[in-house]
Amino acid sequence: MFTGIIEEVGTVHSAEGGMLVIQCHLVTEDSKLGDSIAVNGVDLTVREMTADSMTFDVMPETFRRSNLRDVRPGDVVNLERSVRPSDRLSGHIVRGVVEATCILESLTSEGPAVIARFRPPPEYLRYIVMKGPVCVDGVSLTVMAKDTETFSVSLVQYTQEHTSLMRHQRGDSINLETDIIARYIEQLLAERVTTAS
Repeated sequence: MFTGIIEEVGTVHSAEGGMLVIQCHLVTEDSKLGDSIAVNGVDLTVREMTADSMTFDVMPETFRRSNLRDVRPGDVVNLERSVRPSDRLSGHIVRGVVEATCILESLTSEGPAVIARFRPPPEYLRYIVMKGPVCVDGVSLTVMAKDTETFSVSLVQYTQEHTSLMRHQRGDSINLETDIIARYIEQLLAERVTTAS
């Protein structure tokens, strides 16, 4: 489990044959083989590690559902170590299970903030709630606007400076994890309706 508070922006060293090597420094501290690390919001298991890199195996299903299929050497990725019971939950409960990718529609300045607007697949928009949490590329954010096709979030200066989001361009593919609570509620209500029928 993660919080969506990015600890480090790492650099892709290599990505081929289902193996991803990330150059990083901070997240290697206090980590060990077998640990879970969120890479652009995807929960991956550390297979190999040095003082300045981590190696992960990436399954075909992960490539299908995430933007890790598109990363190339030199690209940057958001990194977060898994949460410990003693940690503050500063963001929200993030599972590290990317459901789909969405498209970055725009980045628009609004004073010191930047408004990022995303277009998710239509079937996932229903799980995105006004003023509710959403996770994009591993970053915990709050939904500030939503219409029939897109949703928007406001990026504070810290997020602009300490994540990879500002390095993206219109049309880029961004990982999406919706709020698990909305999915649980939908499933429970659907089961209730089925049982009552």
